[in-house]
Amino acid sequence: MPSTRKKQRVAVLADSDTRWKWGSLTASRLIEDSRQDVRLDGYLLRGRATPTPRQLAEVGVRADTLREVTAVEFLRAMEGQGQDGDEPYDLIVLALVGGAVQALLHGLAHSWRGREQRPVVATGYVGVVYEKLADGLLLRHGADLVLANSRQDAERFRAVYEGVGADAGSVVECALPFLGGEPYDSGRTQHPYTVVFAAQPSVPESRKDRAYLLDRMVAHARRHPEREVLIKLRSKPGEHTTHIEELPYQKLAQKVPGGLPANCRLVYGHMGEVLDRTDLLVTVSSTAALESLHRRIPTAVLTDLGVREALGNHHFVGSGCLASWDQLDEGHVPEPDEAWLARQGVEVEGAYDAARARVAELAALDRMPPLDPYYTPVTAPGYQPGVLARHHLGPDGAPLPGAPLAAKEPGPVRQVVRQAARGAYRHGVQRVAPVIRRMGEL
Repeated sequence: MPSTRKKQRVAVLADSDTRWKWGSLTASRLIEDSRQDVRLDGYLLRGRATPTPRQLAEVGVRADTLREVTAVEFLRAMEGQGQDGDEPYDLIVLALVGGAVQALLHGLAHSWRGREQRPVVATGYVGVVYEKLADGLLLRHGADLVLANSRQDAERFRAVYEGVGADAGSVVECALPFLGGEPYDSGRTQHPYTVVFAAQPSVPESRKDRAYLLDRMVAHARRHPEREVLIKLRSKPGEHTTHIEELPYQKLAQKVPGGLPANCRLVYGHMGEVLDRTDLLVTVSSTAALESLHRRIPTAVLTDLGVREALGNHHFVGSGCLASWDQLDEGHVPEPDEAWLARQGVEVEGAYDAARARVAELAALDRMPPLDPYYTPVTAPGYQPGVLARHHLGPDGAPLPGAPLAAKEPGPVRQVVRQAARGAYRHGVQRVAPVIRRMGEL
């Protein structure tokens, strides 16, 4: 991105640990200059999934500044960009759930109304898109770039936009920004053969299915004492990620008769570091499968619970990676289909060239076009106002009466109240909700 300034400025607004990782790494990929020439300001959208310091540290991405904000506080900060001698942002990445992206797009459009110059705005998805395709995409429409993580996704995204008569020019094919690491070496001997199960917070959902998977991991460890079986967890009890986890494997593991075998254990940490020692990656449908396939690590997508849209493993039909625990117990090693891999964005060489060119093209314009979301009070009068109202914005993107007027750090009392509220929410999700669900099944 051409610039006469010494540093380029980037803002990333994220609402969870995973989206912060995606957003910050995507921002660095979209900027052509070396990392030291970029100032990255991080904003965490206040909510149930706001990451904890431990989660942020595990992601491993460092920002020059990082603070927690509401949607209105973020918009106020963006509205003041370029004033009082402050250099404006070159790029803003919205790493948010679809409804929040839609609200921020309208809010930014309102804040920048009449301006000839503004930052480039990008958004996209953290990983595999296997549900709510049309809904999520139309909520993201209006950004300058809607990033697709693969050729397959880019084709699907354009088809949705064109199908409703919306401009599909914002869709740009790239790849997952966190793909990397050393290629797999099957001859390495510095550690035991390691099987890693990449857990997901909400897939599968039921206690029965999650307990079944844990039992199979334990059984595999006992059947193969020469192997190490690691259960890679996303969060510790009480923490939230992008999705809600009602039944953490940590709690289920406490009820395993006799406890976990010595060669089976729960692990946390950066996924890339875990993959450094992985010989077989096993998952239901985690994006970690794509990270693993990028490195050419043998990867198994489980079929034990069926191949179903609700599980997300239907995305891997044709991949050559579908397998069951019975097959893995017998020593089966899946072989990925090369044609399938070519469409999934697991190769990063040159993957961001088109996106960088698009950013540079927009930045070079004498007059930037206004943000123009598909959803408006005219196209979706029964839907769009409610989406924006959840973030204290009116249908035109203006803050509603009573919304916070200025960005400020929460005081000690406010922090305590928020922590108590989050604790109550987690208790409801992980304790009360499952009980109510079980009672409803009686």
